[in-house]
Amino acid sequence: MKKFALLIALAIALTGCGGGGTSSAEESFVSGDGSVTFIKIEDRKIAPAITGLTLSGTNYTYTKDKVAVVNVWASWCSPCRAEAPILVSLANKYTNVAFIGILTRDNPANAEAFERRFKIPYPTVIDDSILIGFKGSLPANAIPSTVILDKQGRVAARISGVVTVASLTQLIERVSAE
Repeated sequence: MKKFALLIALAIALTGCGGGGTSSAEESFVSGDGSVTFIKIEDRKIAPAITGLTLSGTNYTYTKDKVAVVNVWASWCSPCRAEAPILVSLANKYTNVAFIGILTRDNPANAEAFERRFKIPYPTVIDDSILIGFKGSLPANAIPSTVILDKQGRVAARISGVVTVASLTQLIERVSAE
Protein backbone atom coordinates (compact mmCIF):
# COMPACT_ATOMS: atom_id res chain seq x y z
CA MET A 1 0.00 0.00 0.00
CA LYS A 2 2.88 2.36 0.81
CA LYS A 3 4.39 1.69 -2.63
CA PHE A 4 1.08 2.52 -4.29
CA ALA A 5 0.74 5.76 -2.32
CA LEU A 6 4.33 6.68 -3.22
CA LEU A 7 3.62 6.05 -6.91
CA ILE A 8 0.50 8.22 -6.78
CA ALA A 9 2.42 11.04 -5.06
CA LEU A 10 5.23 10.75 -7.60
CA ALA A 11 2.78 10.85 -10.52
CA ILE A 12 1.12 13.98 -9.11
CA ALA A 13 4.47 15.66 -8.57
CA LEU A 14 5.64 14.86 -12.09
CA THR A 15 2.48 16.15 -13.73
CA GLY A 16 3.12 19.45 -11.99
CA CYS A 17 6.36 19.73 -13.98
CA GLY A 18 4.55 20.06 -17.31
CA GLY A 19 4.88 23.11 -19.50
CA GLY A 20 1.41 24.41 -18.65
CA GLY A 21 0.21 26.48 -21.57
CA THR A 22 3.17 25.97 -23.87
CA SER A 23 2.81 24.60 -27.35
CA SER A 24 4.26 21.28 -28.46
CA ALA A 25 6.69 23.26 -30.64
CA GLU A 26 8.06 25.02 -27.60
CA GLU A 27 8.29 21.78 -25.65
CA SER A 28 10.44 20.22 -28.36
CA PHE A 29 12.62 23.34 -28.66
CA VAL A 30 16.35 22.67 -28.66
CA SER A 31 18.60 25.65 -28.04
CA GLY A 32 22.05 25.75 -29.56
CA ASP A 33 25.11 26.97 -27.73
CA GLY A 34 26.37 29.40 -30.38
CA SER A 35 29.01 26.97 -31.62
CA VAL A 36 30.43 27.62 -35.08
CA THR A 37 31.23 24.87 -37.57
CA PHE A 38 33.18 25.70 -40.73
CA ILE A 39 33.56 23.26 -43.66
CA LYS A 40 36.61 23.17 -45.89
CA ILE A 41 35.82 24.00 -49.52
CA GLU A 42 36.56 20.47 -50.77
CA ASP A 43 34.17 18.92 -48.23
CA ARG A 44 31.13 21.12 -48.87
CA LYS A 45 27.80 19.81 -50.13
CA ILE A 46 25.18 21.64 -52.18
CA ALA A 47 22.40 23.14 -50.08
CA PRO A 48 18.81 22.25 -50.86
CA ALA A 49 16.78 24.55 -53.07
CA ILE A 50 15.49 27.43 -51.00
CA THR A 51 12.26 28.40 -52.62
CA GLY A 52 8.70 28.98 -51.56
CA LEU A 53 6.05 31.35 -50.35
CA THR A 54 7.26 34.10 -48.02
CA LEU A 55 5.52 35.70 -45.07
CA SER A 56 4.80 38.70 -47.27
CA GLY A 57 2.92 36.45 -49.72
CA THR A 58 5.45 36.48 -52.56
CA ASN A 59 7.35 33.59 -54.07
CA TYR A 60 11.08 33.52 -53.38
CA THR A 61 13.90 31.50 -54.91
CA TYR A 62 17.52 31.77 -53.83
CA THR A 63 19.86 31.82 -56.81
CA LYS A 64 23.29 30.40 -56.19
CA ASP A 65 25.31 33.40 -57.35
CA LYS A 66 26.18 34.99 -54.02
CA VAL A 67 26.92 34.17 -50.42
CA ALA A 68 23.78 33.58 -48.36
CA VAL A 69 22.96 33.65 -44.67
CA VAL A 70 20.03 31.33 -43.97
CA ASN A 71 18.49 31.79 -40.53
CA VAL A 72 16.01 29.28 -39.08
CA TRP A 73 13.71 30.91 -36.55
CA ALA A 74 10.32 31.06 -34.85
CA SER A 75 8.54 33.98 -33.19
CA TRP A 76 8.09 32.11 -29.89
CA CYS A 77 11.85 31.48 -29.60
CA SER A 78 13.48 33.93 -27.17
CA PRO A 79 17.00 33.37 -28.57
CA CYS A 80 15.55 34.24 -32.01
CA ARG A 81 14.27 37.53 -30.59
CA ALA A 82 17.70 38.18 -29.06
CA GLU A 83 19.55 37.71 -32.35
CA ALA A 84 17.06 39.50 -34.63
CA PRO A 85 18.65 42.98 -34.26
CA ILE A 86 22.07 41.50 -35.12
CA LEU A 87 20.74 39.83 -38.26
CA VAL A 88 18.94 43.01 -39.33
CA SER A 89 22.07 45.10 -38.78
CA LEU A 90 24.29 42.70 -40.75
CA ALA A 91 21.72 42.31 -43.54
CA ASN A 92 21.72 46.09 -43.93
CA LYS A 93 25.55 46.19 -43.84
CA TYR A 94 26.22 43.28 -46.23
CA THR A 95 23.90 44.16 -49.10
CA ASN A 96 25.86 41.87 -51.45
CA VAL A 97 24.90 38.85 -49.29
CA ALA A 98 21.48 37.19 -49.51
CA PHE A 99 19.83 36.96 -46.10
CA ILE A 100 16.97 34.46 -45.97
CA GLY A 101 14.77 33.36 -43.09
CA ILE A 102 13.12 29.98 -42.79
CA LEU A 103 10.16 29.91 -40.44
CA THR A 104 9.80 26.71 -38.47
CA ARG A 105 7.03 25.42 -36.21
CA ASP A 106 5.23 28.73 -36.02
CA ASN A 107 2.09 30.38 -37.28
CA PRO A 108 2.31 33.09 -39.92
CA ALA A 109 0.38 35.73 -37.95
CA ASN A 110 2.84 35.64 -35.04
CA ALA A 111 5.79 35.50 -37.44
CA GLU A 112 4.51 38.53 -39.37
CA ALA A 113 4.26 40.48 -36.10
CA PHE A 114 7.84 39.42 -35.28
CA GLU A 115 9.04 40.67 -38.68
CA ARG A 116 7.26 44.01 -38.23
CA ARG A 117 8.59 44.43 -34.69
CA PHE A 118 12.21 43.83 -35.70
CA LYS A 119 11.90 45.39 -39.18
CA ILE A 120 13.31 42.27 -40.87
CA PRO A 121 14.50 43.45 -44.33
CA TYR A 122 14.90 40.04 -45.95
CA PRO A 123 12.43 37.33 -47.04
CA THR A 124 11.30 34.54 -44.76
CA VAL A 125 10.17 31.36 -46.47
CA ILE A 126 7.28 29.48 -44.85
CA ASP A 127 8.42 25.94 -45.60
CA ASP A 128 10.43 24.17 -42.95
CA SER A 129 10.55 21.04 -45.13
CA ILE A 130 13.55 22.81 -46.70
CA LEU A 131 15.43 21.92 -43.53
CA ILE A 132 15.36 18.23 -44.42
CA GLY A 133 17.61 19.01 -47.39
CA PHE A 134 20.40 20.14 -45.06
CA LYS A 135 20.55 16.67 -43.47
CA GLY A 136 23.60 15.52 -45.47
CA SER A 137 25.68 18.58 -44.59
CA LEU A 138 25.10 20.78 -41.55
CA PRO A 139 21.51 20.37 -40.43
CA ALA A 140 19.82 23.22 -38.62
CA ASN A 141 19.73 21.21 -35.42
CA ALA A 142 18.61 23.95 -33.04
CA ILE A 143 16.44 27.03 -33.07
CA PRO A 144 17.85 29.41 -33.99
CA SER A 145 20.37 28.02 -36.45
CA THR A 146 22.16 29.98 -39.12
CA VAL A 147 23.75 28.37 -42.17
CA ILE A 148 26.13 30.23 -44.47
CA LEU A 149 26.19 29.23 -48.13
CA ASP A 150 29.07 29.98 -50.47
CA LYS A 151 28.69 31.51 -53.94
CA GLN A 152 28.16 28.05 -55.45
CA GLY A 153 25.26 27.33 -53.09
CA ARG A 154 27.24 24.91 -50.92
CA VAL A 155 26.97 24.76 -47.14
CA ALA A 156 30.10 26.47 -45.81
CA ALA A 157 29.32 27.00 -42.12
CA ARG A 158 26.71 26.89 -39.38
CA ILE A 159 26.12 28.69 -36.13
CA SER A 160 24.02 26.53 -33.83
CA GLY A 161 22.24 28.94 -31.54
CA VAL A 162 22.30 32.70 -31.29
CA VAL A 163 24.61 34.53 -33.70
CA THR A 164 26.90 37.26 -32.48
CA VAL A 165 28.09 40.20 -34.55
CA ALA A 166 31.64 38.84 -34.36
CA SER A 167 30.84 35.22 -35.27
CA LEU A 168 28.56 35.99 -38.20
CA THR A 169 30.71 38.84 -39.53
CA GLN A 170 33.78 36.61 -39.54
CA LEU A 171 31.95 33.86 -41.44
CA ILE A 172 30.42 36.23 -43.99
CA GLU A 173 33.77 37.84 -44.70
CA ARG A 174 35.65 34.53 -44.82
CA VAL A 175 33.19 32.89 -47.22
CA SER A 176 32.83 36.07 -49.33
CA ALA A 177 36.60 36.26 -49.78
CA GLU A 178 36.84 32.75 -51.27
